[in-house]
Amino acid sequence: MSQPYKIEKQPEAIPDALRTLLEGVETATIGHFEYLGFVGAGIAPVFPAKAIGTAVTVAAPSRDGAVIYTAIDLLRPGDVLVISRVDRDDVACVGGGVVAAARARGAVAIIVDGPCTDIEEIGASRFPIWCRGVSSKTTSRRHQIGGAINVPIACGGAAVLPGYAVLADTEGVFVADPSEMRCIADVALERQQRSLKLRPYLEAGHSIFELDRII
Repeated sequence: MSQPYKIEKQPEAIPDALRTLLEGVETATIGHFEYLGFVGAGIAPVFPAKAIGTAVTVAAPSRDGAVIYTAIDLLRPGDVLVISRVDRDDVACVGGGVVAAARARGAVAIIVDGPCTDIEEIGASRFPIWCRGVSSKTTSRRHQIGGAINVPIACGGAAVLPGYAVLADTEGVFVADPSEMRCIADVALERQQRSLKLRPYLEAGHSIFELDRII
């Protein structure tokens, strides 16, 4: 049987130095000065978590579950599986089995612009998942409709290219080209340091407009 999926080469992993830098960055800080790159559409973590990694992308239609497992077999330690549900339906393509397989390959998170299933099992696993709700309708490996791996996708309204740096936390998910992410991280960390300096003044009742002139 011929391969029903388009599969492009694996992207280069983001540098370890960038991973380390992003550990101290909050997506909400980036939201103060960036407008693109945010994965939205109600996509939220199943439980509070943070994940940093390299985007491996999947365009997954309808009830095709085989494309998800095909992508999982390509994962490397430090990857984030980012899934576009191209039909925008209510079928869950991520559940306990997918989580177990992705974790075994060394993935650090899954982000999907659709629902998940086995939500209690996912919570107990403590494997970070960002999704759009819960569904009892699920995919099946018997349905090989088609799809693509490591191609540009749209996830939650954001363009995600294979190899993008992914920063996901309790407030949301942000993606960018690794070189751009490095610059964004530097700006975010500087803003966070400034915010820490401002906080005692705000807690003392000073106006933030007054503080802008002082600090």
